[in-house]
Amino acid sequence: MFYRTIVCLLFIPLWLATSVFADDGYRESKVMFKTSNTVVGEPISYPSGTAQLTAMQIILAPGEKTDWHKHGTPLFAYMLQGELMVDYGDHGKKVYRKGDSFMEAMNVKHRGMNEGESVVVILALFIGSKDQLKVIKE
Repeated sequence: MFYRTIVCLLFIPLWLATSVFADDGYRESKVMFKTSNTVVGEPISYPSGTAQLTAMQIILAPGEKTDWHKHGTPLFAYMLQGELMVDYGDHGKKVYRKGDSFMEAMNVKHRGMNEGESVVVILALFIGSKDQLKVIKE
């Protein structure tokens, strides 16, 4: 009887931890990113029309940089590998590393640069209208 009590006391917290569901209805979940603004403070707004989600893998070799550009639609980015420096002009520069996530600037001109010695890999999710350009070069 004593051992049964000990076993129950040891396993009840474990059972509770694995049987309690999160508020969102999933057994295990963790909010990794949540925002209403881009990295430069713009409120996120969706274009009108038919929605389209485009997932892209963006790769920048060491020393490579993008053209100056804007995004006409919301863009969620998750850093899979490397370190990326993004120049937002008057809004300053930001560095993103593996594991970072952010909502990229939409109407602020910017350019990304891989100043490191390893490849940068980004998962980019463009959330916009079906017929709208994803990147507007300047």
